[in-house]
Amino acid sequence: MRDHHSLSLSSTYDPDLDALWARMQSEACGCSDTLIRDLFAVNICDHADFASALASLLGTKLTDRAMTEPTLTRLVAESLADEPAIIFSAAADILATFERDPACPDLTTPFLFFKGWQALQAHRIAHHLWHQGRRPLAYHLQSRVNERFGIDIHPGAQLGRRMSIDHGTGIVIGETTIVEDNVSLFQNVTLGGTGKKKGDRHPIIRHGAMIGAGAKVLGRLEIGAHARIGAASVVLEDIPPHATAVGNPARIIKLTPPE
Repeated sequence: MRDHHSLSLSSTYDPDLDALWARMQSEACGCSDTLIRDLFAVNICDHADFASALASLLGTKLTDRAMTEPTLTRLVAESLADEPAIIFSAAADILATFERDPACPDLTTPFLFFKGWQALQAHRIAHHLWHQGRRPLAYHLQSRVNERFGIDIHPGAQLGRRMSIDHGTGIVIGETTIVEDNVSLFQNVTLGGTGKKKGDRHPIIRHGAMIGAGAKVLGRLEIGAHARIGAASVVLEDIPPHATAVGNPARIIKLTPPE
C-alpha cells in the first residue's frame, strides 16, 4: 500500500531527511534481484546520507570527456554544502513525484530512474553556480542535461520545491521563468519567450499549477495558482487562478472557485 503520510512535509516544505533516507535505504537494500542489486548498492546502500548519494548520482549521470565523474561529484557535493536548501528541495521533489505519479511505486524509483527528477536536481546545482558567477560552468551543466536527458532548463530559471516533471522529454524552460512550489509539468512543455523582448520575457507559473503535455506557454504572462493547462495548448495571455484552459490559442473552459 502506498503511504503518502508518514513522510509529511512541514509548512516550509522541509522533509525529514533522516526518515526519507532510511526509507530509501530500506527499499533499495532489501532488493532480492541479483541483477539489479549492485545498482542499488552503488547509488543508495553504499552512501551514508541522501546528500552523498545525490552528489554521486549527478556526477555519474553528467560526466563527459571534459569533466570526470570524481570532479563532478565533488562539485555537486560542494554546491550542496554551500546551499543545503538544494538537498531539501531534491527530497521534496521526490515526495511530490511519489504522491502525484501513479507509475511511481516507491521513493527510490524517481531517484534512480526518472530523468525528469534527475534533470531538475542538476538544474538546481547549475542555478547555484549561475548565482555564484560561475556561468560557463552552469552552461556546461545545462548542456550536459540537454544531451543526457533531452531536457533544456536555463540555469537562470527559478524553480520552486515539490516540483514534478513527468516523463520529461522535450521540456524547455527559459532564463527568466519563475515556477513556484507544487507545480507539475509534463513532457514537451515549453515555458518560453516570444522572441520580441529582452529582460523578463518568460512565464511565471504560480503555486500548484499543472501544465499538460505539449503545452506552450510563451511570454511574460502568469499562469495562476492551481490553474490547469490542457495538453498541446498554446498560452499567450494570463490565465487566472483555479482556471482550466485548453486550445490554440488557449481559452478558459472552467473556473473552479477555491475551497
